[in-house]
Amino acid sequence: MTDNLFQSYALNDTLTLKNRILMAPLTRCMADDELVPTQAMADYYGRRAEAGLIISEAVIIRPDGQGYPNTPGLFSPAQIDGWRVVTDAVHQNGGKIFAQLWHTGRVAHPHFYQATGSQDVMAPSAVGVEGSVPRMRELTYQTPKAALVEEIAELVKDYSQAAANAIDAGFDGVEIHGANGYLIDQFLHHDSNRRSDEYGQTPENMSRFALEVVDAIVERIGNDRTALRVSPGAYFNMAGDSRDREVFDYLVPELEKRDLAFLHVGIFDDAMEFDYLDGRASSYLRSIYNKTLVGVGSFSAETGSTAIAEDKFDLLAIGRPFIANPDYVERVRDSKELVEYSDEMLTSLV
Repeated sequence: MTDNLFQSYALNDTLTLKNRILMAPLTRCMADDELVPTQAMADYYGRRAEAGLIISEAVIIRPDGQGYPNTPGLFSPAQIDGWRVVTDAVHQNGGKIFAQLWHTGRVAHPHFYQATGSQDVMAPSAVGVEGSVPRMRELTYQTPKAALVEEIAELVKDYSQAAANAIDAGFDGVEIHGANGYLIDQFLHHDSNRRSDEYGQTPENMSRFALEVVDAIVERIGNDRTALRVSPGAYFNMAGDSRDREVFDYLVPELEKRDLAFLHVGIFDDAMEFDYLDGRASSYLRSIYNKTLVGVGSFSAETGSTAIAEDKFDLLAIGRPFIANPDYVERVRDSKELVEYSDEMLTSLV
């Protein structure tokens, strides 16, 4: 039984979702060469408006945040206009949509922003990762530059401006991407943050950038339209460190004080366990965060419904099945068979 997935859910006094099924952010690399959303993207999101909330694919906040080809931006007038076509399509079909705000940090690549004249890759510390850019494997990652304090302040401003741009583009709110080994997450883990200044070493200092970004966006668009995704378990482009738990033990209660729209677990598979979290990342977050929590990671509608019934989280985000099934919500509601996802589906927007 999945009846609880079809209950409405009030995020706050501003936003009520028509069901508890969220479309998870899914990088599709389908923007045009100026990183402007296309009509095909508007059609794609519009077809999935039955979700209680769509979280967009990750959207870069400024040129040097790009680490994948053709990922859309939210920093130029043309990009804002392009997203307005997308949000109109979702709203016309009765849906709601948040923009996921993104800077890839040390896995950005200057190939994508060479027109700016910059060859720098921005990160908390000059600690690189091995590997190459997805979909463009000829581009290998380079050692990043440790951001100066004044550059961190500029990043905070750029996140805030991107949030304002998202509201201008018609989004109902934003989810800050603070997970999955990207820039904000890089400040929160000892593997990538080796700083000795006010942004490093202690849990308070390592949490500072994330909280500055959250606070700047809340001041700009309101806490009721601001959400955050976090990965307390290091698992993607990041080595785990038992000291990371102390960082999140400090950060998460601070986030709860800010009364955000929701907190979203950043994980590919919720079955993953971490010794220093005493198990799953979602269980750890639930134990120290009492407000709205979004679970994700290889759940079916049935297992997600059970997890909600067992109070493991409040809302269920579904990823790849939404690629294969634009009518995912209807199929689950009507007990129809789902189309199975395959990697071939990544090459087109249906």
